[in-house]
Amino acid sequence: MRLEVARICLGLLIAGFHVPIADFILERERQLLLTLQRYGIEIPTILSRTSARNLYFSVGIMVVLVQLLRLHHMAR
Repeated sequence: MRLEVARICLGLLIAGFHVPIADFILERERQLLLTLQRYGIEIPTILSRTSARNLYFSVGIMVVLVQLLRLHHMAR
């Protein structure tokens, strides 16, 4: 039961801090793309900043919902 509660907290943290997480990941992606461009490898960016933020918020909420369902089934 502790693990499920910890996962719920993790999901809430991801959802709560989705903006800094998305910005951090996008910055690392930008650095990787610049490095690859120096070697002649062109890779297009996939997500906009808004899409990345929405994606991480959705991931956090999905983690919470899945864990709540697991807790519900455990309580039966």
